[in-house]
Amino acid sequence: MLSQEERDRLMRFGQALINQQRARVIVPANQPKGGFWFGGGNMVEAPDGVFYLVGRYRNAGDSRTGLGLGERGLELAVFRSEDCGQTFAKILSFSKGDLSLPQHPVISIEGAALRLSPGQAELFVSSEKGGLPYPPGLEGFQKQGTGVWTVDRLVASSVEGLRDAQVESLLRGDDPPYWHVKDPLAYDLVDGGLFLGFCTHPHSWSSSNSGYMVRSNGAPGFGSPAWDFLRRGVTWDVAMTRLTCLLRVPSVGPFARRAMLALAFYDGGECVRNHEEHTQAIKRPRGYSCEELGGLAVVPEGQWAAIERLSVNLPAFVSPWGTGCSRYVDVLETAEGYYATWQQSQADFSQPLVMSIVSRREAEALLS
Repeated sequence: MLSQEERDRLMRFGQALINQQRARVIVPANQPKGGFWFGGGNMVEAPDGVFYLVGRYRNAGDSRTGLGLGERGLELAVFRSEDCGQTFAKILSFSKGDLSLPQHPVISIEGAALRLSPGQAELFVSSEKGGLPYPPGLEGFQKQGTGVWTVDRLVASSVEGLRDAQVESLLRGDDPPYWHVKDPLAYDLVDGGLFLGFCTHPHSWSSSNSGYMVRSNGAPGFGSPAWDFLRRGVTWDVAMTRLTCLLRVPSVGPFARRAMLALAFYDGGECVRNHEEHTQAIKRPRGYSCEELGGLAVVPEGQWAAIERLSVNLPAFVSPWGTGCSRYVDVLETAEGYYATWQQSQADFSQPLVMSIVSRREAEALLS
């Protein structure tokens, strides 16, 4: 258990990273209006100091009636920055057709995660695919024109080589409570292994939770998934909890005496769909599907069952504009500091990808 002082320091660190006022737009949405965004990915640093950023463009669409009402997740893109995130240039673009499998066409592209290791680039990408039936007895829950969310993997010797990489099926839910899986995140463990987190939805789409699986150092594949790693909360996040990033806590101050800790950033909300509020209720962002708010938790690395929420009663991250949406947080740690990116609701209700930077000195001062 953490002391209240330690919890407060971790929260201050997290809120310094996700600084809503200091953030600047680095990838705008395709249109400045609701239903349009870019994000749902991560940023990595290559050995030569180049940054690579992956995310997907989403145009307006309504998943309740299939994707016929809009383009929804239409493009996965990879950007490159040679000036530490000052500017980004698109170098790769994947369409729905590019990411489709035989007999399983992609209906919508979802979240992705890029990972670099010596001589290898891995791209984990989720998508909604057709041609995948619902489990026996539950076929009626599948709406016409919709599919099933799954996670795939592309591997190449370089980021640029991913353009021609083969799409390999990696993870699909096989139990109705975890029928849909999406939005992978990659976290390198201190022992050389890989933690791959993901979001789950039941066959009924009534909520979202988070799971993970681990690939041990040197192993060819992942172990069995843990489907209920971080379940939805009990207050502001009672409807959903989607893990988006793990960040190792610097071993400074009181945290130098603890086992290795990781901050867990997640998206949450009170309901799946926006609803009419009581006229005398407190007016505040409540969070709902596609307009989630941000939460924060902490977990000892390797002791995943001991994860502890820091944002219990209220969200940790809320945009001051639009719906308040602040989601899909990712944080890149470099020698100089921390680069936080996330989708942030704007006054026009679009969600561009924004970035805020915290120096290592500032981070260590907040924690120690």
